[in-house]
Amino acid sequence: MPQTAADPDGGREMEEWTAALRAGDFGRAWAISDVSLARLRRRSPAKHEGPRHQQRIWRGEALGGRTVLVRCYHGLGDTIQFIRFARPLRAIARRVVVWCQGELVSLISGVAGVDLALPLHDGVPEVGFDVDIEIMEIPHAIRATRDQVTMRHPYLQPPTPGPQNVRQAGRLSIGLVWQTSAWDVRRSFPVHELRPLALPGAQLYSLQIGEAAQDAGSIGAIDISVPDLARLAGRLRALDLVICPDTMVAHLAAALGCQTWIVLPADCDWRWPDRGSRTLWYPTVRLFHQEPDSNWHGVFEEVGQALASYLKRWRSVRAGPALPPPSSPVERDGEMPAAAGASADSRG
Repeated sequence: MPQTAADPDGGREMEEWTAALRAGDFGRAWAISDVSLARLRRRSPAKHEGPRHQQRIWRGEALGGRTVLVRCYHGLGDTIQFIRFARPLRAIARRVVVWCQGELVSLISGVAGVDLALPLHDGVPEVGFDVDIEIMEIPHAIRATRDQVTMRHPYLQPPTPGPQNVRQAGRLSIGLVWQTSAWDVRRSFPVHELRPLALPGAQLYSLQIGEAAQDAGSIGAIDISVPDLARLAGRLRALDLVICPDTMVAHLAAALGCQTWIVLPADCDWRWPDRGSRTLWYPTVRLFHQEPDSNWHGVFEEVGQALASYLKRWRSVRAGPALPPPSSPVERDGEMPAAAGASADSRG
C-alpha cells in the first residue's frame, strides 16, 4: 500500500488507493502503488530501519525463480488475510519462506504455496533467501488480479478438530468476540450489545481473551476461549456462526470458511467496503456497518433482526437433506447458507 508516514503525497495516494481497492479496481490500485514505490526508490532509504510495521521491504526486485522471504511485520489478522497470496507467489518463485508470528506457524505451514514457515523474532531470520518482501506487499508485487484476491475456498485448515461438545442438539452455536486489541479501540463494542442475541434456540459462546473475557457470563455466554490459535481454529470450525468486530478472530474464522458476521465502525478499515454486506476477500462473511454519528445500538438492532431470520432458516435447513461444506456463501436476501446446518463432523 502507499506509504503515509513522512510522505507528503502518501495521504492523498492512500485515499485514491483505498477507493480503487474498495471498487475492485486492482489495476488502478497497483498503478498508484507504482508511483509511491518509484518515489521511495529515488529516496533510497534503508530497508530494515525504524519500526517494523512502517518498513517498506520490497523495492521492485524480481521474484521469479528466486527464494523469497516473506516478512510478516503487521498484525495477526493481516498475516491471515494476505497469506492467500502465497500460492500465486509460489507459482513464480523457486521457494517461499514465511517468517511469521509464532502463534501462526502451525497454521501457515499448511497453506498452499508455503515451503517453510518460521517464527518471527527481533533478530535476523535463520534462513537464506534471494529477495525479501513484507506480506502485505505481495499483491502489488505480483499484480494480483481480482480472481487472485477473491477467496474461492478456505485456505487455512485447523491442525486438530474442535471439541464436539460445542454444538448442542437443536441449538445454533454462536461464537462471540466484543473487544479488540488496545491499539484501535474504535472497533470494540460494549458487551451488553450482544445480550439480545441470546435468542431461544441459540447458544452463545465466548471467544474473548484478556480481561474482557470475564464479562462473558453477563450475556449468558459459555467461555470456550483459548490463546493457542491452532486450537482456536478447531473451535471456530465447530461453531455454526461467529459474530465479532474487525479483529484477528474475524480473519481466522473467515479464512477457515466459517460463517462470520463482522460488525464494523462507521469509519471502517480500508480493506472493507464502506457500505454493503459483501466483500471479495471472504465469501462466508457478512458485514454490518455502524451508521455515521451513531452508537452501536442501531447496528446491533440490525444484527439481531438478521440473526432471528437466520435462526428461523437454520431450523428449517436442519430438517432438510444433506448439506454442502461450510464454504457456501452466507445468508443472502433471507436465504440460509447450507453450511450453517452442517454437522459437527462436516465442519471439522
